[in-house]
Amino acid sequence: MNWFQREKDLIFQTYRRQPLVLVKGRGSWVWDEKGARYLDFFSGLAVNNLGHCHPAVVRAAAAQSRVLGHASNVYYTVPQIRLAGELVARSFPGRVFFSNSGAEAVECALKIARRWGASTGGRTDVISFQNSFHGRTLAALTLTGQEKYRKGFDPLVPGIRYAAFNDLESVRRAATKKTGAVFVEPIQGEGGVVPADGDFLAGLRVLCDRNRWLLVFDEVQCGLGRTGRLFAFQSYGVRPDVLVLAKALGGGLPMGATVAARAAAALLGAGDHASTFGGNPVVCSAALAVLKVMDPKFLKSVARKGAILREGLEKLRDAFPGRILSVRGAGLMLGLQLSGPGGALVDALREEGLLANCTQDTVLRLLPPLTVSEAEIRAALRTLGKVFAICWNNRLQTIPC
Repeated sequence: MNWFQREKDLIFQTYRRQPLVLVKGRGSWVWDEKGARYLDFFSGLAVNNLGHCHPAVVRAAAAQSRVLGHASNVYYTVPQIRLAGELVARSFPGRVFFSNSGAEAVECALKIARRWGASTGGRTDVISFQNSFHGRTLAALTLTGQEKYRKGFDPLVPGIRYAAFNDLESVRRAATKKTGAVFVEPIQGEGGVVPADGDFLAGLRVLCDRNRWLLVFDEVQCGLGRTGRLFAFQSYGVRPDVLVLAKALGGGLPMGATVAARAAAALLGAGDHASTFGGNPVVCSAALAVLKVMDPKFLKSVARKGAILREGLEKLRDAFPGRILSVRGAGLMLGLQLSGPGGALVDALREEGLLANCTQDTVLRLLPPLTVSEAEIRAALRTLGKVFAICWNNRLQTIPC
C-alpha cells in the first residue's frame, strides 16, 4: 500500500508531513511500517510527555472505557470532577472548563476576557505578543502574533493588539483605554523556544493588577512537567488569573483545560460556553493517571535530565562555533538557534533514527518524553553530533544535507 499517495488523495493537504508511516510507539521510541525504530525527541509536539503508551495511562483509559465512555455534560461524571480538583489543587484556587484541544481552551479564555472587559466598562481588547502561537481557530489565530499563520484568513477577530515579547514598555505602548487582558506564553514554543524573562512576567502581573486586566498564561506546550515544574508559571513565581492547558494533559488523548480564578470563572454561566466532548470520562481518567505520575520526585528527575541534555547541547554549540548560535529553553523543552535553515538537519537526523523538528526555520526544537532515560539522552546527543559533523563539515555523503 502506498500510504503517501492514499493520504494525498483522501486528506486535506494542510500538513507538511515527514515521510514516515508510524505504526507503533513505546516509551521514547516509535516504529514505522517497515520496522525501523526511531528515538522520538518530538513527542507528538509535546503531547506524549509520558512517552508512548505509558502503562498507567493505558490502564486508566481502558478501565474507564469499559465502564462509561461518554455521558455528555448534561450529567455529572466522577472522573471530570476529580480531575478538576487535582488541577485546582496543584495550580491555584478556581474552577476548570474542559475542552478537546489547546485552541478550544484558548477560545474559552478569550470569552472570559471579553466578559471581564465588558464587566469593567467595555474594556474588551486584548494584548498578545509578536511571535506567539495560540492555535488555529479564528480567534486563537488572531491572538497568534505571526503573520504567516494569519495570512489569507481576514477578516479576523477585532480587538487584538500585539506587543514585543519580553518588552514591558512595548506592552504599555500597546495598551489603550479598551484593554482588558493580556495573553502570554511563558515560553514561546512555535516562536523559537524563547523563554520569558522573570522580570517581564513579574512586570506584567503588576501592570495587570494596577489596571484590572486579566493575565492569561498559555501553557499548552510548556506546561505539565515540560520545564521541570508541573506548570511553567511555578518556575517564575508569577500566578496568572487564567491558565490554558492541553497537549500532554490527556496522555496522548485529545484534551484541553482552562483554569480560571473564581472571579473570572464566574463570568461564564449556564449556556455561555459548552463542549460536547469536553471532560469525557475516558480522557479525564487518562489525565488523572498523568497527574499521578507527575509527582515531585518525577518532576525533579525532569529537571535533572533537562540539565544533562542542555549541557550536552552546549558542548555541541562549542564544537560547532558559528553554526549553533545559542541553546535556550527550560527543562526538556530546548531549542538550538542555528545560523541558517535547519530543515536538512531534521531530515538527516531522521535518517539516523532521531526525530526532531525545526521551528521558525532556524531553531532545532527538542521535546523528548519526560520519561526519557539518561542513556537515551546521550544516544540522541551522539546522533546530533554525528549529523552536525556530516552536514556541516561535508566529510561524508552518506546522508543528504
